[in-house]
Amino acid sequence: MSKSKKIAVIGAGLGGASMGLLLQKAGFDVDVYEQASEFSRLGAGIHIGPNIMKIFREMGLEKDLEEMGCHPDYWISRDGNSAEVLAQAPLTGYGAAYITIHRGDMHARQIDALQQDKLHFGKRLNAVAQKEDHVLLSFDDGTTAEASIVIGADGINSKIRETILGPEAPLYSGWVAHRALITGEKLAKLKAEFDLDDCVKWWYEDRHIMAYCTTKERDEYYFVTGVPHPAWDFQGKSYVPCDKAELFETFKDFHPSILAMIEASENVTKWPLNNRNPLPIWSHGRLVLLGDACHPMKPHMAQGAGMAIEDAAILTRCLLDEGLDNYQHAFKLYEQNRKDRASQVQKVSNANTFLKSQEDPSWVYGFDAYAQPLHEEEAV
Repeated sequence: MSKSKKIAVIGAGLGGASMGLLLQKAGFDVDVYEQASEFSRLGAGIHIGPNIMKIFREMGLEKDLEEMGCHPDYWISRDGNSAEVLAQAPLTGYGAAYITIHRGDMHARQIDALQQDKLHFGKRLNAVAQKEDHVLLSFDDGTTAEASIVIGADGINSKIRETILGPEAPLYSGWVAHRALITGEKLAKLKAEFDLDDCVKWWYEDRHIMAYCTTKERDEYYFVTGVPHPAWDFQGKSYVPCDKAELFETFKDFHPSILAMIEASENVTKWPLNNRNPLPIWSHGRLVLLGDACHPMKPHMAQGAGMAIEDAAILTRCLLDEGLDNYQHAFKLYEQNRKDRASQVQKVSNANTFLKSQEDPSWVYGFDAYAQPLHEEEAV
């Protein structure tokens, strides 16, 4: 197996950083290119299930994240009006912890763990040219780079996906997500008035709100909604500020604790939930996709980033087994071993049915990317 050849990862988000780190730990020569000019504590809360913590174990970050995050015992689903428990799924017993954490804090640990001389900020990709024995990458700052293979971890608007399949705007799902944090005195007052669950999803007719702690100390509480919204032009923005009055109107029939959460929140933002139809191919030539570049989904199972990280683990295994000289077979093996699972999670997440009623979530949380034998489908 040749490891002297270079791999380029486009995008240093949660999936791209995982991809770069796993490949570097496996001994590959990997450069990670990120269009942002620097790292910043973006986003808010995120769930990291046992299926993903097992991969962070491989990265050497499991213990750090366990120390940083909140460890809920259950995912609780409640009726949005009455607070009646609709489902209660245990989050322990899967061979690793289940944590909720601020995604910026987690991402910072991933970024710090990468080889810093191989991490390149301010690199917005504008052209990709596949040559006979390499790929030529051109960036907006006028620089270029070469790599034996290129992994597109560059999100729903992926330049690598566009290179493979042509330009196509993502599809607006018809839903938006409102996001906000509650901290400090406002959180203390909220806790004094209501018994806040560590991890809860409130359901009501055609909308929901998910709330959970993002720190081990439980001094930061986060909520994210899923709400139908007419077609709306965000004019290229990832999100826009949102007035609390809109949230109060949206959840006016919800339980009083929800209204109190909205009142206590600060800096509410509203995000369009975009999507894509399943892709016909995941790779072409020396280019391959993972995560939202490949199978974006609504965040309603809290597994979107998880699927990108699982992708990274399986793709690393395939490249280790096959070697860079046999990259095309490695890409084929990767797609065959990821497509069914990623598509199933995408389908259930988009349908927004996960744990609305009592069910066994072990098919999600019990998955181990390192215990699964890599299977190869026979040619028909």
